[in-house]
Amino acid sequence: MLASFGWSDLAYLALSVFLLAAGIAFVYAAIRLGGTLRRASSLLQGTETELLPVITKLGGTMDRVNVQLDKVDQMTDSAVDAVASVDTALRTVSHVVTGPVGKLAGLAAGIRHGISTLTTRGSFGDAVRTGKEEAARRERDLQEELDEEK
Repeated sequence: MLASFGWSDLAYLALSVFLLAAGIAFVYAAIRLGGTLRRASSLLQGTETELLPVITKLGGTMDRVNVQLDKVDQMTDSAVDAVASVDTALRTVSHVVTGPVGKLAGLAAGIRHGISTLTTRGSFGDAVRTGKEEAARRERDLQEELDEEK
């Protein structure tokens, strides 16, 4: 029987050994992959059981934070309204005070320049005209200064 063993029989024998080794390697790899998948499945189940309560608590925390942010929003709206009211009141008081102050400043400047013109020129008409011009100029200057400060 050995005399009839040829190269083709050797090739078939080598192929058989190779296929047997490949089959054993495939079964080994499948067993290892199965173990890996079982550990991955266990990890996912553990993560799910521990992560879902955390996510639920996080959702509750976010709801409470949103409620507090709504309260802060209301407070800031109230503060803005209060500041706007104070600003309006201050502007009103400013207009009430600056009008008479401007007139008094103009009157004082007019009297001062009028008296100065009366003493230098001796003409009452020139003194009155100069006093009116200076009073108007002083009121304008004061109003421009107040407008620049705004």
